[in-house]
Amino acid sequence: MSISPLMPVYPRCGVRPVKGEHCHLIDEDGTRYLDFASGIAVNLLGHSHAGLIGAIQRQAETLMHVSNLYGSPQGEELAQMLVDKTFADTVFFTNSGAEAVECAIKTARAYHQHEGGDPNRTELITFTNAFHGRTMATISASNQEKMHKGFMPLLAGFQYAEFDNLEHAKSLMSDKTAGFLVEPIQGEGGIRPGSEEFIRGLRQLADENDLMLVFDEVQCGVARTGKLYAYEHYGIEPDIMATAKGIGGGFPLGACLATEKAARGMGFGTHGSTYGGNPLAMAAGKAVMEAVANDEFLAEVTEKGERLRTRLEQFIGNYPELFELVRGKGLMLGLKMKVESRPFFVHLRDNHQLLTVAAGDNTLRVLPPLVAGDAEFDEFFDKLSAGAASYDPAG
Repeated sequence: MSISPLMPVYPRCGVRPVKGEHCHLIDEDGTRYLDFASGIAVNLLGHSHAGLIGAIQRQAETLMHVSNLYGSPQGEELAQMLVDKTFADTVFFTNSGAEAVECAIKTARAYHQHEGGDPNRTELITFTNAFHGRTMATISASNQEKMHKGFMPLLAGFQYAEFDNLEHAKSLMSDKTAGFLVEPIQGEGGIRPGSEEFIRGLRQLADENDLMLVFDEVQCGVARTGKLYAYEHYGIEPDIMATAKGIGGGFPLGACLATEKAARGMGFGTHGSTYGGNPLAMAAGKAVMEAVANDEFLAEVTEKGERLRTRLEQFIGNYPELFELVRGKGLMLGLKMKVESRPFFVHLRDNHQLLTVAAGDNTLRVLPPLVAGDAEFDEFFDKLSAGAASYDPAG
């Protein structure tokens, strides 16, 4: 057999972590890496948070899975925490971000196809360079051909507008439009925050035309930007929102949040998930919320993000041939480069034991655990400086 036992869909690198300690990963050969990738914005409490580990251990000893045929005191508790802290009135739990976005798409369509709605409104306007997941619906919601290749035909029901261009979105509206699906801060697209004019403008268009404003906060949510959810930076609220990644702190968990009005089409039998909302995931989610969903923690993330951004802006001045600018919010930061970002990300990983994440628009994503402190930031700049000084873009 020539195919590997693990289906070869990932170009896996030579780093093979077997243990995590706070903000570091340790390879099977003992090499230590500073983890400023956080499992792509997942390990927001680092790799050895006592509260999260303890909650999972206690729940694993008690009850892991029962199915959604039965009442869920664990799910009710976490759902109530999310409802209390957000715009939402109701929550559906999933295992991943893509599933959360799928639920959000179904919820937006069901709103119009429910009694009293307009069943012709089936299309969502989505935005260029978005990443919403790898299912058929979520790749169809993206305009990225690299994700479409080999999986045609796409699902109908999506129109692509230019990100951060309100007029283009407006021009695509028709009597088929059901709403807008947007990342308020694009992650894979290059850590690109939507402008206030753009995000507020989408909210206004939705209000004026009884459309659903659907936010994909899978990457930018759960305290990553210094707010529990990034929509809070804009002074508006979505109707529906997908969240995942950080919400489980490393345990697979996602959720679709909605207002009572937006969820009017999601009644008995309309949606489901065998594992969604299982007691083990709920314990992880509650531990994360208890750690991050408070003003003190969020203020710390904001303050750390401002310090990190200031230092990054000072740092890139030393290497004008490599770096163009810093963007993002909180501890979701991107270094836009003047050269390809992927070879530099590999150079940092392989030669300086610094883990970051490459993204679109020649951007290097800096996504530290939200619990990182001065020691980790100092180590980060030591490694980044050494990496920039030793890097030859010509190879």
